[in-house]
Amino acid sequence: MTQTRARAISDQVFRARWLKAVMQPVGLIVMVTVLIFGVLAARAQEEIIKSHGISTFGDLKYPADFKHLDYVNPDAPKGGEMSIWAFGSYDSMHPYTIKGRAERLSSIFFESLLAGTDDTIGEAYCLLCESLEYPKDRSWVIFNLRPEARFSDGSPLTAEDVEFSYQTFLTKGLNSFRVQLAKKVESVEMLDPHRIKFTFKKGIPTRDVIQDVGGIPVFSKADFVKKNFDFTESTLDHMLGSAPYVVDKLEVGQSATYKRNPDYWGEKLPINIGRNNFDRIRIEYYADYNAAFEGFKGGSYTFRNEASSKIWATGYDFPAIKDGTIVKATLPSGDKATGQAFIINMRRAKFQDPRVREAIGLMFNFEWSNETLFYGLYERINSFWDNSYLAATGLPTPAEKAILEPLADILPPGVLDSEPVTQYVSSPRRPLDRKALRKASDLLEAAGWTVGSDGMRRNARGELLTVEFLNDSQTFNRVINPYVENLKRLGVDARHTFIDNAQMQQRERPPSYDFDIITGNLATSYIPGTELRQYFGSETADTSTFNKTGLKSEAVDKLIDIVLAAKTQEELTTSVHALDRVLRALRIWVPQWNKNVHTVAYYNMYEHPETLPPYALGNLDFWWYNAEKGEKLKAAGAFQ
Repeated sequence: MTQTRARAISDQVFRARWLKAVMQPVGLIVMVTVLIFGVLAARAQEEIIKSHGISTFGDLKYPADFKHLDYVNPDAPKGGEMSIWAFGSYDSMHPYTIKGRAERLSSIFFESLLAGTDDTIGEAYCLLCESLEYPKDRSWVIFNLRPEARFSDGSPLTAEDVEFSYQTFLTKGLNSFRVQLAKKVESVEMLDPHRIKFTFKKGIPTRDVIQDVGGIPVFSKADFVKKNFDFTESTLDHMLGSAPYVVDKLEVGQSATYKRNPDYWGEKLPINIGRNNFDRIRIEYYADYNAAFEGFKGGSYTFRNEASSKIWATGYDFPAIKDGTIVKATLPSGDKATGQAFIINMRRAKFQDPRVREAIGLMFNFEWSNETLFYGLYERINSFWDNSYLAATGLPTPAEKAILEPLADILPPGVLDSEPVTQYVSSPRRPLDRKALRKASDLLEAAGWTVGSDGMRRNARGELLTVEFLNDSQTFNRVINPYVENLKRLGVDARHTFIDNAQMQQRERPPSYDFDIITGNLATSYIPGTELRQYFGSETADTSTFNKTGLKSEAVDKLIDIVLAAKTQEELTTSVHALDRVLRALRIWVPQWNKNVHTVAYYNMYEHPETLPPYALGNLDFWWYNAEKGEKLKAAGAFQ
């Protein structure tokens, strides 16, 4: 080997060793840098939000340092009593069991970790908690409880009570509710006496899960165990809660009075300022709507939210109205329609054909009822989200079609290429609209219900088409009776059966579902959640107190999943429009009516903020008592 060759090899070895020596720390630096950026990226993904509230979409309206809600009077005085009426009676103070008839305000004792407001949609603010922490993907949440929170007996409210309440609802609550809850929550962990963590199951929509668990009522574990409460039974005792009101006096089946707790722990919280203003809230029970109105006129109770259009139009001409003792007022309401309807029980074989359901719906003449019976006060409901931006209109948009077209094979006819189903507009001149009669007749003929020599409709097996309306409210007699007569003209053996409210509860609830048609509410919300499954899901059709129609639809089930998975307001609106189209096309109801105002009457001793929030009347919440006016009315013997 030449000297030059040896030197060249030596130089190569040196350079290789030099490069190795130099590049080892560089590689280490690169590796460390990669690791650092990886950790930062992971931290960014797991960025923890700590807040005083949570919003489904967008920012919260109220900042962390808000002083009070915009729609309350922060200087509202405390005192006095507001009394209202309720229909029927009660035999239980347990609002979370299907047994018995719970007192109307029997859930008044309980608060939750989060509370909504009446001027926002999809927002919830800390009540029992002082803050909450959660990652951006909302896969878990930690609630930091207020250490000052107390039950009404003065005992502390802790994370142990929250966990116990959750576990009780999970194992003992209404079946349809606990099934949905079990699908969402993976685990619950008490981190310390004032911190509790909920971890949610992977692969589920997490848009609303924090609000769902944050809205569970909280009651005292110690009191529950001591009194051996049972969620499967009714009771006249009540669970211990932390809310502003406690029981004052119960006259079972007749009245219930609650009094404001002077030691209520949360009175000075910003979310409570200007609220819970009455010293007492009383409910008087009446079995008859007209008797309840006479009771109001006689001063047995002092505030009436009038639901009878006839009474509103013709009944308020008595002396107390004329001399100003009672105020009659129409107040604005921005809330969506309630979904009040004649509900058809599709568990019955005769109602499984949509043509039969459509024919039955055609025989209700809303226009005549509104003009003749309701004095023109109402508008017809068409949508499950009527009087809101969530109601479907016009032909399906391209975004709606993108949702609906993959389901084309299981959709009702017309959903993809027609405007959403609206109710037939009948002539208001007479109860029976003959065009509607002919159309309904054609539908029943096509469905195999033909008219025999006796004028009655029977199917191929000779079975008579019978339709029974169950009713426990005398005010509905004048609505149902003309409807029944119209169906009789169609050849249907229609009947109106009046029963008491105890029988109604027994017959309309699981497991019996012993009815053809009842009046009820198919309620929906502005940000629909898992309650959709309780009202319209196949899995709850034979178990839910709320799924009164017994609906089992693969298309509806899939659309509910899409609604629950929506991540933006635009996605939610589009998916709800699609679901609304399908529900309407299935004709599971005969929708009734709605009005976009509150029609109220009250003794002239109550006051309210000049501008009410859009989504609540709030008479038991943020109205208040004018003591000077009240004393004058008492002195004059205006009320009992």
